[in-house]
This record gives sequence, structure tokens and C-alpha cells, in this order.
Amino acid sequence: MKNLILIAAPGAGKGTLAKALKEEYNYVHISTGDLLREIVASGDPLGEKIKDILAQGALVSDELVFEVLKKRLMEPDCKGGIILDGFPRNLQQAEKYDEIVKEVGLDLGTAVLLDIDESILVSRITGRRLCKDCGAIYNLNNPDMLPKVDGVCDKCGGSLYQRSDDNEESLKTRYATYLEQTAPLIDYYENKGILCKVDASESPEATLNQVKEIIKEGE
Repeated sequence: MKNLILIAAPGAGKGTLAKALKEEYNYVHISTGDLLREIVASGDPLGEKIKDILAQGALVSDELVFEVLKKRLMEPDCKGGIILDGFPRNLQQAEKYDEIVKEVGLDLGTAVLLDIDESILVSRITGRRLCKDCGAIYNLNNPDMLPKVDGVCDKCGGSLYQRSDDNEESLKTRYATYLEQTAPLIDYYENKGILCKVDASESPEATLNQVKEIIKEGE
């Protein structure tokens, strides 16, 4: 099993890929945003601390995020392989993550870049719809990702919605942030010799198959 770090511009299909890999390989899917919500809900002392910070309208510091992430990585199920989704977002976080995996005895793994043209991102972002109940992802601009019934999730029957930031103007801002903060990770991991690029411009299935080949080659 390989530990995977997903690097992708907004709309490149990172969430869809992560879900598919989790189903295929039973990877632990780690999103720092989800981790923070889970630890707050658990009543853990660290979660209570984070809850107070959020209640004040403040941002959770990187140091606390690192602490929560390290706590999760130390759990036994992470030994079977993890998908790191949405983290690290910048070089400082990447350097700290290197330290964390060494401390908990995990392999850094492979960084997978979902390579895609910006023009394709616009179509994906503006057409994206999510299920309110199970989180399944659809796209009204892609015939292969249309729901069978308009506005209804195929998997659970939940209602589909469009995120408030899934528009072209918001994409420009988010893409600029990606280029400035996250894109430097490409060179960082390439210099470490662990970067693999996949063409994410086609179907989710095609992207998944490319990553499966990467995993197979690393076994």
C-alpha cells in the first residue's frame, strides 16, 4: 500500500478520486477539515480547545492542525495506507508533515499531481453538484456524471446542491491562491523523487486508473 498526497487545483477532481481510492483500497481518507470537525464533535479536550477558538471566529493555528493530524496518524488503521486530501497547502506545512510522518513511523509515500488545464476547471466548477446527505459528486456539464434524476442523488436519494463558491469568479480567486501557495509543492516533491503526474482532464474513471497503475508499480 502507498500513502498518497493529492495535489490538485480546485475542481480537478481530488474529492472524487479520494472517495474512489478509499472504496477500492480501503485507504484512510484524511482531510484536515473533517478531522477538526470530528475532534470537536468527540468532546476530546483538544476538540474543546478548537471549539472555543472557532466559537470566537478565529482560525485554527497550523500548530493545532498538526497536533490533530499527528493524533490521527498514530491510529492503527493508518498503517494500511492513507490519502492526504487538502493538506499540505504550502511549503511550510509540507516540511512539518515530513517531520510528523517520521515521528509516527509512516512512509511519506507518493505525491500525486492531478494535471489539468484551467479552462476545464471552469466547466467542472460551475457544473458541480453535491449530495447533502452522502457527499456524492455530480456534474451537470459532464454527461458521464449526471444524476439519473435531476437534483436527486443516485446513491441515497438525497438532494443535490451547488456550493456557494462554485462559480467562475470564485474559481479565479481560488486558482490564484493555488498557484501562489500550493503549486510550489510540485517542485518540492519532484525534488524528493516522489512526484507522479496524472492527466486529470478526462473522466474520473480514467484518472482513477492512472493512479491505480502508480499504486501497482509501487507494490
